[in-house]
Amino acid sequence: MRKLAIGFALCGSFCTFTKVIPEIERLVSDGYDVFPIMSKTAYSTDTRFGKASDFISVIEKACGRNIIKTISEAEPIGPKKLLDALIIAPCTGNTAAKLACGICDTSVTMAAKAHLRNGRPLIIAISTNDGLGMNMKNIGLLSASKNIFFVPFRQDDSAGKPNSLISDMSKIPDTLKAALEYSQTQPLLV
Repeated sequence: MRKLAIGFALCGSFCTFTKVIPEIERLVSDGYDVFPIMSKTAYSTDTRFGKASDFISVIEKACGRNIIKTISEAEPIGPKKLLDALIIAPCTGNTAAKLACGICDTSVTMAAKAHLRNGRPLIIAISTNDGLGMNMKNIGLLSASKNIFFVPFRQDDSAGKPNSLISDMSKIPDTLKAALEYSQTQPLLV
């Protein structure tokens, strides 16, 4: 029996990289064939949370393959039916807005568009400072869309950042299992 092919895309919510990389490693150890994808910003930006090259090295080593980092590298995901499921974690408010509006201008949004054309599950692990602000409408649109599922999320810091939302990244594997059966894990709000 073949391993399920799972895309794992990272966007530029750099503070969550240390939470999602262990989930990539966990999926690999659980027997999934993981295809790493990074937005140009995530792939090329050093921040106070770490160097891009260090994150790239860890992710590529865990997955055993190079990161998909350009639109042209991501486009074949659809025609080749490369993935059984695609996870975007972290999914920034910017990427969520682009997905909700059908904008395809990054490797991550291209991967999502290409993947969704095959009617297969897209799992979003939100990480945005405006989830309960301007991006709430986009999260609502995406949550009502066919084949899109969310990793359960909560307010990040209700006192200091009242509009901020973050998914519980430890729930990625359970959300993936449910999404592969076209079911949303519950509760969605944790």
